[in-house]
Amino acid sequence: MDFLKSAVASAITKGPPFPYTFGDRVKVDPSIWTLFNGTRKEDGSDCSIFTFDISAGKSRLPLARNAVRKMRTLRHPGVLRVYDTVESDTYIYIATERVTPLEWSVRRKSLSAETLKWGLHTVANTISFINDEAFSVHGNVRLTSVYTSQSGEWRLGGFEILSSMKEDDAVIYSMGSITPDSGKYAPPEVANSGWDTIKRHPLSATDSYGFALLAFEVFNGCLINSDSIGQTKNLPPTMHQSYKRLLNQNPKARLSVSHFKEQGRRSGGFFDTPLIKLSEGIESLGLKSDGEREEFLSELDEVAGEYPEEYFSAKVLPELLKSVEFGGGGPKVFASVMKIGARLPDEEYNSKLTPVIVRLFANPDRAIRVCLLDHLPNMIEHLPQKIVNDKIFPQMVTGFADVAPVVREQTVKAVLTIISKLSDRTVNGELLKHLAKTSNDEQPGIRTNTTICLGKIARSLGVNQTRQKVLIAAFCRSLRDPFVHARNAALLALAATSDLFTEDDCATKVLPALCPSLIDKEKLVRDQASKTFDVYVLRIRKYATTLPDSALPTSVSTAANGAMPRIGTPQNDTGWAGWAISSFTNKLATASGEMQAKPTNAKRNVREARPSSVPPSKNTVRPAVAGPVSQLHRQAVTGSPAPVLTRTTTDQFFTDAQDEDDEIDLAWGDTGEDSFFDAPLQPEAAIETQPLVPVSKFDDGGEPDFEGWLKAQAEAKSKPPLPKGLSKPSALTNGRQTAIRSTTTGHVGSGSGAKKLANTSNPASKVPAPKTIDTKPKEPSGDDDWGDAWD
Repeated sequence: MDFLKSAVASAITKGPPFPYTFGDRVKVDPSIWTLFNGTRKEDGSDCSIFTFDISAGKSRLPLARNAVRKMRTLRHPGVLRVYDTVESDTYIYIATERVTPLEWSVRRKSLSAETLKWGLHTVANTISFINDEAFSVHGNVRLTSVYTSQSGEWRLGGFEILSSMKEDDAVIYSMGSITPDSGKYAPPEVANSGWDTIKRHPLSATDSYGFALLAFEVFNGCLINSDSIGQTKNLPPTMHQSYKRLLNQNPKARLSVSHFKEQGRRSGGFFDTPLIKLSEGIESLGLKSDGEREEFLSELDEVAGEYPEEYFSAKVLPELLKSVEFGGGGPKVFASVMKIGARLPDEEYNSKLTPVIVRLFANPDRAIRVCLLDHLPNMIEHLPQKIVNDKIFPQMVTGFADVAPVVREQTVKAVLTIISKLSDRTVNGELLKHLAKTSNDEQPGIRTNTTICLGKIARSLGVNQTRQKVLIAAFCRSLRDPFVHARNAALLALAATSDLFTEDDCATKVLPALCPSLIDKEKLVRDQASKTFDVYVLRIRKYATTLPDSALPTSVSTAANGAMPRIGTPQNDTGWAGWAISSFTNKLATASGEMQAKPTNAKRNVREARPSSVPPSKNTVRPAVAGPVSQLHRQAVTGSPAPVLTRTTTDQFFTDAQDEDDEIDLAWGDTGEDSFFDAPLQPEAAIETQPLVPVSKFDDGGEPDFEGWLKAQAEAKSKPPLPKGLSKPSALTNGRQTAIRSTTTGHVGSGSGAKKLANTSNPASKVPAPKTIDTKPKEPSGDDDWGDAWD
């Protein structure tokens, strides 16, 4: 093979230029020609090259030259199409369309009976043209003279002895006997009397006999021999009679190929097939009326499996595309195009169909647009992503705003198909803008389909906050849609996309929006709302199990002087009043030691303001109890006003509970449970005070530090607190009166008036204007005035 290629290349360099490149050798059979695959140097298109070596076959040189001359002058759709010919002293080259020997397909028996009939009909047309129109005799009709083009059509070759009967010195008379296997395929009269005898018989007799042998070979898948001639094995029953007349021993009574074709085209004949009808009607598809076109397309769908795929792609498909674009074929023709295109490889699909599809999307015809959108699932896998994103989608988005509802609806549905071919920027930008419009469409079906579309493409959206915002906003709005199926679609979409939202969004946005659907007027919606609600509640519960028991700082502390740790915590108390009970037990457990009285001549000082959740430090002066705990005295001292206490939001929230616990503990000290709720009997003597030390502040970070407060209480056990009645109200904070306790200055109001207490240690101290406390009972929620009952 390599030697042959080098020899051919060497011959080309010595002869005239040949603008084709040789490829692989194709055919090795009894023929004067050697067949090669080739390509055109100019554009790389495929071709076939027939070569004849003059030095190796000088005796057959007239046959080769006759074939070149006839192939260049004889023009017919069934004849090999010649591109170029070159002849030199050493070789003859014929470049033709790319073909393969029909013998290959026949031997493999890869062609259906309908395809064989269609092929024989094509050859019959060609022979009829040669005999009747060209007034010539082919003389070499056989299986090895027929080729298959890239379109699957049969092409007739083997023109070595083709001669016109008008020529007295025709090649067939003198050279017919030197063709390969001439004796095997020669008719009886030629075998007996030579090729000159054809002058005395009908012109078509020779080719009719050869056509009969060709029909036998293609239906039986093998070359004929002398014993097989006349047999009708594997031939269609309707062809038997006409076949036998083609082989009539008497040339004058032999049926011509033209008459054979006419008999076959009769109603019910062997050539009366949809495949043959369609092949003849495809050329004039653009000229057919609407009724004829519909009939043609219905027949085309019926025989789609009988046609060779090559014929559909190379012959039928181009004609259908021209009908769609320019011939008014419309959606029905395009549907047939899609069926053929589904069998094409991607390379051929992109070269033949993709440019037409792009142009059709720019077509303003609504019927074409709806047809394109309907068939988009069949074509999307063949279309490159760049073509879809840059050329098809910009044309497709016009359908979102079309005045026809059917176009808008089909455009929304097509998003599910095209989403995989769009870039992230296109999806999260332009596409979402258009879907936002269709979600408010006047047609309820379009709104419903938009919700379904968003639910299905949710995972294709960008993984960011935008996706959550868009989906929650769209679905929650659809939950309020008056159309029942739109609400149901929103519930289904929320259930399918529950894993795309954060737990905070599920609890604060989705679940509140779902609750009204639980009492929807439609049972369909209520049932689905219940299922969707359970999905989100289950997820929230699962997430809640991963959270800590408390957000407060966790620390383990013990009471001072080896005191017992806290008895109970809010986490351990599961009852509804567990927190309050735990608070009392904690304080009672940390109160230890003996009560002590303070010196009477201590220096007064101003007490710093502190948050209610922060207890006084251990150095803070507490009034001592001078008598039995059942007797309480009130003391009024003078001095500068205490600074105003500013509370944080958290302090305000816990003010009532903290003040109540603080005041109860200060008023009652370490008492037994039996007398806890007993009222005091007698007032107690005045209590001397001493200078206060600035209290150390507790940074609670915005939350009450109960543990630190209890610890500080334990450290201050030796300093009994003042009763509630001795505390002084301070300035208003956040709209409510906050008590600021002072042990040095100020006035205490009680009952009907105010009592001024003298300073026993510093008589010269300046006494400010007396202040009174409003003793009017406050709201039930207040707890700072409980000590006024003692006045």
